[in-house]
This record gives sequence, C-alpha cells and structure tokens, in this order.
Amino acid sequence: MKIEIWSDVMCPFCYIGKRHLEQAIETLPFKNEVEIEWKSYQLNPEYHNTDNEDLYAYLSRSKGMSVAQAKQMTGSVVEMAKNVGLSFDFDRNIPGNSFDAHRFLHFAKTKGLQNEAEEALFHAHFIEGKDTAKLDVLVAVGEKVGLDKDELTAVLQSDEFAEHVRYDVYESQQIGIRGV
Repeated sequence: MKIEIWSDVMCPFCYIGKRHLEQAIETLPFKNEVEIEWKSYQLNPEYHNTDNEDLYAYLSRSKGMSVAQAKQMTGSVVEMAKNVGLSFDFDRNIPGNSFDAHRFLHFAKTKGLQNEAEEALFHAHFIEGKDTAKLDVLVAVGEKVGLDKDELTAVLQSDEFAEHVRYDVYESQQIGIRGV
C-alpha cells in the first residue's frame, strides 16, 4: 500500500499526525508493505523570518492575538504532542519558510532517505528548536540521516528540486487540498 502525504515541516499537527499514522501502521498485518511518500506543502509560502521572530510573536502578529493567547494555544498543542510521545518546545521554536526544507526532502528521496529526513526535520524544528529554514541546519540534519554534506550543500545552494516542490504544491491545489 502506498500512502501519499502532503505535509509542511513547519506544521506541528503534521508531526503529531505522522506519529498517529506510524502507530496505526504498526497494527497492520502487512505493515512492512506500506510505502509512504512525502509531498511538499507550504502553509505560509510568503513568510520569511528576517527579524528572527519567535513563534509567539509570529502567532500574535499573524493571528491577531496576544502573546499570552499564543502561548495558551501552543500549550494545548504541546499536550497533544505528549500523547504521542513527542516533547515539543515552542519556547525555542523559530518559524520560517519551508521551501528549502522541502527541496532537502526531495533530495533525500533520491537517496532512499525521505522518511528518515522528514522525521529528522520535524525533530530538529519542534523538539530541538532549530531554524530549519537555514542552510547550516539543513546540512547538519542531512548529515545525521546519512546524506553527503558536500552534495547536499550543493543542492541547497542551487535551485535543484525547486520544481519538484512547486509541482507538489500545484498537485495539492488540483486535488483540493487547502491545508495540512
């Protein structure tokens, strides 16, 4: 069975959903026959964190709420994450543009490491508080999953896989996906 998942590495619900899916797959008698393909989706493609804005300031500004309300809202997400064994740290979370992270994932796919790379990006972003929009962070994450540092750096310093990301987003729009 093949499962296609449109996801954004900046989306905490995508990471939580990934855990729920993994738990469900483990119960299947054919769990070793399940193939997951990650597809690119950007929740906020126009956003670029040029001011090193933290998550609470971003949510306050973009959602029209106070910082206190943003902290309360993320607190409930932290509880949801705990229920699937994840320890989110929104105090260190840095929002950013996920386009290069998606190019990273497409590159990892060519090496048979897409699922490992997806997990590593989610972990870096939500648990370690890393800025996964930055080249050095993406390269470090790539090395952890077994990608060649020089090859990955060359990919990320080019436009390679940009069309793959754009096509995934286009495909999501064609089938009616409006959020992840």
